[in-house]
Amino acid sequence: MKFGLHRFTPYQVAAMRIVFSGLVLLPVAIRCYKDILRSRRLLVLLSGLLGSLLPAFLFCIAEVGVSSALAGTLNSLTPIFVILVGTLFFGIRPSGIKILGIAVAFTGSLLLLFARGLEGEQHFGYMLCIIVATVMYGVNVNMVTRYLKDIPSLAIASVGLTAMAVPALGVLVFTGFFKLPFTDKSVLQSLGASAVLGVIGTAVATIMYYRLMKLTGPVFSSMVTYGIPVIALFWGFVYHEQIGWKQVGCLLVILSGVFIANVELILTSARNRLSDS
Repeated sequence: MKFGLHRFTPYQVAAMRIVFSGLVLLPVAIRCYKDILRSRRLLVLLSGLLGSLLPAFLFCIAEVGVSSALAGTLNSLTPIFVILVGTLFFGIRPSGIKILGIAVAFTGSLLLLFARGLEGEQHFGYMLCIIVATVMYGVNVNMVTRYLKDIPSLAIASVGLTAMAVPALGVLVFTGFFKLPFTDKSVLQSLGASAVLGVIGTAVATIMYYRLMKLTGPVFSSMVTYGIPVIALFWGFVYHEQIGWKQVGCLLVILSGVFIANVELILTSARNRLSDS
């Protein structure tokens, strides 16, 4: 996103993200669309809207006014909203140990943010964009798990993203994207970054995420967001940012929370393996 924003507006980067993801999945979407029942097609489109299109715009807008560290930390609200939305509207009753694990992991994310330091002025309006996006993620995760569990992950992702590419393409036309100087090297670099964001960070990642939802359930799958601070710290190491014992300690707190939240699953799996042996 940051590379894309060097030469494009937040709306253009978000729109390109969805357009590129829709284009790469178009052949799959054509094949899968007819296999989705008519009664489920609207839900698949709604999943594309809440899980991809609107959050893409909200995150790109937010990246203008907040640091990447804060954006990544706020994204860690996703598991919390998965539980809240699931409890209020979908009848999910997570165990106390799972809630404790999520609370510990989120605390670790906050500590990591403060350990790294807030870079510049953080505007609440931009922060609110990310919070709203994580609420949408919470709704989408519960909706897909409850109502679309019998539809293949590839079908949900391909049809949803391809459909959302249509309004996204309209945004590119409306914002004058096709009048930009694409012979300029910096424009091509931002275009390439946006293409990677769409193909890898959206198309491939969405398919994998929906698959994870079906295998593990809404709460566990949403906890992949706690990997974001870990990856952010890794790239900080690659780019020679200062990393000390505070950052490492915060990562241990995050990983401890993930372990606590899934200790029941781990113990059950261990017992099953012992019984099989």
